[in-house]
Formats: sequence, C-alpha cells, structure tokens
Amino acid sequence: MSRPVFRFAPSPNGLLHLGHAYSALLNAQMAAQADGRLLLRIEDTDESRSRPEFVAAILEDLAWLGISWETPVRIQSEHFADYRANLERLWDMGAIYPCFCSRKKAQADGLPNRDPDGQSHYGGTCRGVSRADAEQRIARGDTHGWRIDMAQAGDPKAAVWGDAMIAKRHVGSSYHIAVVTDDALQGVTHVVRGLDIEPATPLHKLLQGLLGLPSPLYIHHDLIRDAEGHKLSKSLSSTSLRELRGDGTTAEDIRHRLGFG
Repeated sequence: MSRPVFRFAPSPNGLLHLGHAYSALLNAQMAAQADGRLLLRIEDTDESRSRPEFVAAILEDLAWLGISWETPVRIQSEHFADYRANLERLWDMGAIYPCFCSRKKAQADGLPNRDPDGQSHYGGTCRGVSRADAEQRIARGDTHGWRIDMAQAGDPKAAVWGDAMIAKRHVGSSYHIAVVTDDALQGVTHVVRGLDIEPATPLHKLLQGLLGLPSPLYIHHDLIRDAEGHKLSKSLSSTSLRELRGDGTTAEDIRHRLGFG
C-alpha cells in the first residue's frame, strides 16, 4: 500500500509569515502521523513577482522551523511544458478557449455575477472565436490567456467562477492548471491548505475530472489572523518569520505559539 503524500507549496513573491508556518507545520505533522511523505513545491509561475532570493528564504525558514521534505523540490517555472500539454488537451475537447481581451476589456464585458475573488464574470466576447481564427491570432503573437468554457465543461459548484482564466497572459500557466497538473504528477493524496483557497477546490476538481486526473483529499484549515482579524498576507506586509527570528523569536517559540509545541 502506497504512503500518503502531502505537500506545502508556497509562492516566492515575498517572505513567509506565521500563516505559512502554520500550514507548513500542519502538513508536516499530518504527514508524520500518517507515516506519509512531505513534498515541497515552489509555485513560481508568476514570473513578474517571483524572486530567487525568496526561494532561498523559504528553504531557510522551513529548515529553521525544523521541517524536512523530500528532494528534489519541484519548481513550477521549470515545467511549463507539462501545463501547456494539459491546456492543449482541454482545448482539443472544447473545454477551454483562448481569450484575447485585455483585463480592462474583460472587466467591462463582465456580467453582474462575481466570482469568489470578487471579479465580475467574463461576458464571453472570445468564446465564439473559431479555432482557425484563434490559431491564426496565436501564431501571429497576439496576447492571450485561456478560459474554461463553463457552459461546456462546468458543474454547479464550479460555475461560481464563471469562465475562469486558468492560464494567464505572458505566462505559460496560472495557479489553477499548474496545481492540478503538479498534484497528479507528484502523486499528492492530501491537499492541506487554508480556508481562503477553499473556493477554488470545485474548479480544481472540475479540471481533474476533465483531464482524467485523480482528486486528492482536500482539507482546509483555519487562517492565522492579526489583532484586527485580518488574515496574514504578504500584500499587507504581515510580520515575516525572518523578522521574528531577527527579534530573537526561536523556532520553538513559533511552534508553541501555533499549537505545535
């Protein structure tokens, strides 16, 4: 019988904070309790924000916390071909279509309904572009992303996203297609992540079903919040583990504070 496989998959667009530490420690604890494996994946497909120094900081912070993981670490930016292959499969089955709209145009074309991220549903301007025309525009280098055709591929739970963008402009992938591809290729059986990601789970399960990929067991944990009740976030410049360490906080202090003492 194969061992359970867990993974911690941060994005290197900033320094880790207590919320990341909680998720990483929880994954490590659950993997140990299940006699499972723990993988580390660097989700750096957003090349405009990812930085090598943040990758190094992630490895350093996790090691400082006493977490160990299997090697090699999967670096998403090294595997764009895997994501493109699955996009081709989805396009061949008519489940997705290329969208040539700018973000401003897509928002202006939106419908009243909003997705879990608060963005207006895409109105479908590019949904009717023929494959021949789309291929011609792609061949000449027109900027485009890839949207799921929810009317063709959807289910009621995932429909809340509308025709979600699953691959971004200028980038070979986005979070949604990359994460389901990687989880399948790495044999991940348990996805343990924050409640803020829970709304994306139906979309991920939909993509897994379309691609014939296994669906892991999803577990969404509570979020670590600041004194005002806001979830910790890099965008809010939440105190990083590096800052805490610099102030004299020990790894044991962090583990105890987060309930892993």
